[in-house]
Amino acid sequence: MISLTYGTELRKVGYFSKLEKGFWGQMSESTSNVEFAHRVDEMHEHHRTQATSPWTRWVSVTEAVVLSIVAVATAWSGYQAARWDAASTREYSKATSTTVRSQVTATLAGQDRLYDIVTFNGWMAARTAHNNELAKIYERRFRPEYAKAFIAWQKLEPFNNPSAPPGPIFMPEYANAHSEESARLSEAAKGYFDAGVSKRETGDNYVKVTVFLATVLLLTALSQRFEMLGARVAVLSVAFLLLLMSGYWLLELQRA
Repeated sequence: MISLTYGTELRKVGYFSKLEKGFWGQMSESTSNVEFAHRVDEMHEHHRTQATSPWTRWVSVTEAVVLSIVAVATAWSGYQAARWDAASTREYSKATSTTVRSQVTATLAGQDRLYDIVTFNGWMAARTAHNNELAKIYERRFRPEYAKAFIAWQKLEPFNNPSAPPGPIFMPEYANAHSEESARLSEAAKGYFDAGVSKRETGDNYVKVTVFLATVLLLTALSQRFEMLGARVAVLSVAFLLLLMSGYWLLELQRA
């Protein structure tokens, strides 16, 4: 009873209230100190992370240089690829048009040959019929190129010489200007086509270099995401090696 009464009196005067405030005040101050220490440590860690070593700064400079070179080299490679593609298209166009002209000329050559054969057959029929006047008419209708071969063939006395060629078109003197022109155009068309293929391959090589440069750009950007200096240097080294290879190819490739 005495103790209970004593405790009640203490509560009335606020004794326990003062003790509770002192206890929680000490706990609050202790907690505040711990939080402050943590904050100081975080700030220190932040500044320590941002403080870079000389090697890190050199790596950053190298990355910037690589990115600059890649930007210029990629633009140049794409420009050359476009020019070579246009040049290849022009050569293919020339090859197509020349092939058409060759085919037209070859058709005319075939018509000339057919005309020579028909007139010669008419001449043979007139001579066999002993119609010299008609034979003379056919001779006057021979083409100039065929007439030269016809004269050379007659000198061999083909009607009495079994070893003579069967007709003037088999003589070395026989010529067909359209046939020769067609062969020349066909050869020129082949040359244009081969040139187009060669220029297309050069353009494809520039495209290949552009792909390598894009890989260099990817690796350089990827290296900047690494916090470990060793991994960063390793990836950047691979990118720099690919950049050297691309630069060598750009110097070796023919420029449009």
